[in-house]
Amino acid sequence: MTFAAAFLFAENNSFGIPDSSEIRRQIRESWLEASLTIVRSNEPEIMSNISGQKFQIRLEESDSTFNIFVSPRMIMNVDFMSDQGKITKEQEVYPGDAAGSWVLIRNKKDGKPIRIRYYFLANSDVYIQFSPYNRTSVCDLVIFGNYAVKNVPTGVPFEKFYTASFAEVQRITKINVPWDYVTCDTSMYHSVHQMAQVIRENLPKFAYHPTAMIDENNTLVDFTTGKELRFFEDTDKTFISSAGFLKWIADGLVEPIAGSKLKRYPLLGQTVEYKDIGYQGILSNEFSLSFALDFVRNLSSAVLSVNTGMVYKFNESGVDVTIEPFATGLTDNGLVNTVTFVKDSGYSTGVLKSLLYVLANKEPGNIFFGAIRETDYRTPEVKVFNKNVVFMPYFETDGLFNCYVFMNGEEMTLSEFIRRYKDCYVYLTRVRSNDRFFPE
Repeated sequence: MTFAAAFLFAENNSFGIPDSSEIRRQIRESWLEASLTIVRSNEPEIMSNISGQKFQIRLEESDSTFNIFVSPRMIMNVDFMSDQGKITKEQEVYPGDAAGSWVLIRNKKDGKPIRIRYYFLANSDVYIQFSPYNRTSVCDLVIFGNYAVKNVPTGVPFEKFYTASFAEVQRITKINVPWDYVTCDTSMYHSVHQMAQVIRENLPKFAYHPTAMIDENNTLVDFTTGKELRFFEDTDKTFISSAGFLKWIADGLVEPIAGSKLKRYPLLGQTVEYKDIGYQGILSNEFSLSFALDFVRNLSSAVLSVNTGMVYKFNESGVDVTIEPFATGLTDNGLVNTVTFVKDSGYSTGVLKSLLYVLANKEPGNIFFGAIRETDYRTPEVKVFNKNVVFMPYFETDGLFNCYVFMNGEEMTLSEFIRRYKDCYVYLTRVRSNDRFFPE
């Protein structure tokens, strides 16, 4: 009867991952609850669940903890050099952070359990873990170093998770854990890939210019004045600014529907009001401190207006991304509360990967125009939105998260963007992707 229940759980967890619950029942005394001395004497074991899936049980130690892994088998292709040249052979491996892996972390000093972690996705930086709390337990859902929930009561004893299947974990936490943050349908990103491919094919024709934009008359103009820009260099490149590049993308979405490009001037309307007092407010009377933010709000609203056939102003359109999916973040300096949305500033780049992961799950098929808020370190500091970027998050067919990032007519990785703008904020607006994307 016990094995039948375990088999049911193994078959029915919604992520389709290998289940080790029946194996953990068998090794509870000899591995999970035994002293460190006894655990050290155990040789790594290979055991199979009732479905025939293999798991390895092993010990790994750190300075302060010892960790007991129950990890599923994976097959990896490994290249070897021989007299006949390169030979590829299949190797069995048992990664500790593979989908379906379970790990118990215990204190070396007293042997007491610290936490149990379940890995359930191809992205090993996304996991759920449980810690003892009085006579019960609390739960964390971690997404790339940021906590979607932290220390949420489960109402069940910690020891329950020594043998709980992942299907049971889902049932226990279904009310308090936002599983929709981590549940993707990899078939929902076709138009994102389609658009990214078209953008990538066109990148060689662009060259950067800080104020260049193609207006509604297909003329290259200065985006602030609308005056035509003429270049005398011997080049077939199209000069474009970061804002102009986003408009080129937006025009590729709206022109097949509206028959024309977006008008330049309405995209420059101010969306941020600064107080007259204070250095920032005084400067705003002379310079546009919020240009890139104003631009993405107006641009995304314009695309929505064309798509729906209704005219939306930015504050009526719902294009602003303002969700707050994280309770706290984990950095090298410990837990920090820097993961919230800040009005008219957006999100710190430190939370960007986690945020785009959640958005890709909750809003599949959306892309996100971004405005970068940089700091001019004069006395006093000035916060300025001068640059634009587009993020196009998606999931690979194997469930791995990824994101196309384009800026200034160039492509970069998400990690590269975060490194380059690590001390900045990014404000996001949403735009629906479309297979009918035909930029000139």
